[in-house]
Amino acid sequence: MRRAILVAVILLCAAWPARSEDAVARGAYLATAAGCQGCHTASGPGAVPYAGGRKMKTPKGTFYGPNITPDPVHGIGQWSEADFLRALRHGVRRDGAHLYPVFPYTSYTRIADEDARALFAFLKSLPPAAQPNKPHEIPFPYSIRMGMAVWKWLHFRPGPMAPATGASPDLARGAYLVEALGHCAECHTPRDWWGALKPAMAFAGTKDGPDGKLVPNITPDPDTGIGGWSGKDIVYFLETGQLPDGDVTGSLMDEVIRHGTSKLTPDDRQAMAAYLQSLKPIVNKPKRDAPKTP
Repeated sequence: MRRAILVAVILLCAAWPARSEDAVARGAYLATAAGCQGCHTASGPGAVPYAGGRKMKTPKGTFYGPNITPDPVHGIGQWSEADFLRALRHGVRRDGAHLYPVFPYTSYTRIADEDARALFAFLKSLPPAAQPNKPHEIPFPYSIRMGMAVWKWLHFRPGPMAPATGASPDLARGAYLVEALGHCAECHTPRDWWGALKPAMAFAGTKDGPDGKLVPNITPDPDTGIGGWSGKDIVYFLETGQLPDGDVTGSLMDEVIRHGTSKLTPDDRQAMAAYLQSLKPIVNKPKRDAPKTP
């Protein structure tokens, strides 16, 4: 009996590193799909991946992506898995402070627990980077974090993504990639005065995107969206950044493709394309505000 128990323990210990490595590899893929590196890596040559410092201008102020390497002082080295899950699911920091929704927990709350755990395993496997975080530059009253409690009560409903009833596996996977991991709505949906997404205009584009950029309509409206694109056009765009007319994307979407969607499996890009084509078409062509006359 003792010998059998000893053999079982040895086999379990031998299998543990393999399972851990599998979780890290899976987490690395999920981090790619979620675009973590883009928002948590400073711009410019020599920037340490995931060490924070990325500047993001919004109508509510300028934010800097934090260090999410396992550095114990400046990163998430002292975070537990439960701390990490709470940040993704509820938008609450390890110290209990409310996170601003520039960190897209309003979408990440839909990530499945097992995927969140794999993400955490991957981040914990990174080399620690002792790079201090930059303080956000936010005007009053948005600088009062406690105000986020009210914002959440009004605009945020936490919880994992419910399976789509009757959806094909392709559409279900595409919905998960677009709505949860990819958090595409966060950039492609206009926001109200409170900074909350407008559900009726989901994915219809906005003139107030990250860094003040125009973000296009990606619903299948034939005139103002991507209704004229074929499924192959969308898949090719997600892989290469090339539009059907031969032009190429730029700005932040170029980063999303280079560091994100181009590295996904062909099946996942196909699933994303299928889901985008299934969306409700919305007529909306974001435009810049006319300059004010003196």
